[in-house]
Amino acid sequence: MPQTLDRFRSSTWGWLRGTLAGWGTLLLVPIGAIGTLMTGTPFPLGFIALALLIAAAKWFQNLATTYEVTQDRLILHRGILRKSIDEIELYRIKDIRIDFSLINQWAGIGTITLLSSDETTAGRPFAIRNIEQAQKRREELRDLVNAARQARGVREFDMVQEATMP
Repeated sequence: MPQTLDRFRSSTWGWLRGTLAGWGTLLLVPIGAIGTLMTGTPFPLGFIALALLIAAAKWFQNLATTYEVTQDRLILHRGILRKSIDEIELYRIKDIRIDFSLINQWAGIGTITLLSSDETTAGRPFAIRNIEQAQKRREELRDLVNAARQARGVREFDMVQEATMP
């Protein structure tokens, strides 16, 4: 069994403080509290309940997927009640991109997007969203991809069709 080098999940706290949707969810709390104080009725407390419901749903969503990095694989553990495990062979990863908005940068999170020839991704980009220390993790993953390619003797070739002159 390969040794686990890194194990992480998408961050619910990072999502709350690093996305506009998270900010909107957090904003529901003071709206509910101020509304209750100003109207004297419990109706605005529904905004606080909605915020808690949204945060709990996001937390369960993030809890359901764990990413594990080994020397030669990225392993995706999915599910809470019904579990599945997918693996992406690192030597099959063709590109690793990191995206983060200004708000993401303030919160210290980012989205790592992988392009791979592995069947798990089926030729589509695979995004790992709201990851803390995304830049550091991307660099570590990039180094592991290069090491996995060297260990297997795999090289990446880009096939470009040249235009012919009429």
